[in-house]
Amino acid sequence: MRTIKQQHRAISAPIADLTTYRALPTASVEHIDPFLFLNHHGPQVYRPNNNGLPFGPHPHRGFETVTFILEGDILHKDSSGHESVIEAGGIQWMTAGSGLIHAEVSSENFKKQGGPLEILQLWVNLPAKDKMTAPRYIGLQKDEIPTATLDGGVVVHAVSGQWAGTAGAVEPLADVQLAWLDFPAGASITLPIAAARSIFFYVVSGRLQVNGTETQARQLVEFNHDGDELTIAASTNSVLLLGHAQPFQEPIVSYGPFVMNTEAEIQQAYRDYQRGAFGSWKG
Repeated sequence: MRTIKQQHRAISAPIADLTTYRALPTASVEHIDPFLFLNHHGPQVYRPNNNGLPFGPHPHRGFETVTFILEGDILHKDSSGHESVIEAGGIQWMTAGSGLIHAEVSSENFKKQGGPLEILQLWVNLPAKDKMTAPRYIGLQKDEIPTATLDGGVVVHAVSGQWAGTAGAVEPLADVQLAWLDFPAGASITLPIAAARSIFFYVVSGRLQVNGTETQARQLVEFNHDGDELTIAASTNSVLLLGHAQPFQEPIVSYGPFVMNTEAEIQQAYRDYQRGAFGSWKG
């Protein structure tokens, strides 16, 4: 079984009136190659006639964002012409690639009606060969994401990769496997994950044991590369965000909304954005 290198507590990092915990990066962990960043928004309840999510138009280049809408909704719009409202149980997978401008805000209905909101946004690096690929956006509702039921009633929502013989909804550029798992209290499963692969293991809610070690909500568990098995047992009803990938082992240079391999590429990204190469924004 894999041994645990360290557990990292997500830190409070509110954005306007949005409750936010940042699990990656923090003072104790910079990244888990190729996983770069995770914000956990909520859970919270918005009143009627609210302002919704505060993420107006902003640029990205060189990586992908994967957004899990557990409660509430997100209206996505970008400079490549994509627009959709994804509701609770759905996901958005955006490949920024060579660069685009996008906004992530709440729908007019959510702003008017209010309601519960909980959202996870994960940034996944792109390998150097794919950093300048054409931008892509995939928005999927709950019923478009395959599920598999494992021992004890554990439900896997398969976003990418293979999970217990079930193919994920998205075929990513790199071999990145992502899912979230719903655990009923008392359930236990064992999953094979090759020792060479990086594991992304974030407890969204509840209490779990992984390979015999206790962990809980808003904890990111970092593993050593010394085993090929995870045994996960739920002490309470729990939700787990789980991913794994072969590490790229390439230089990572990030600044604001851009993630590249060199400082020169970051400077070029700013120049390209300023000259309009990321497309025009139509509000």
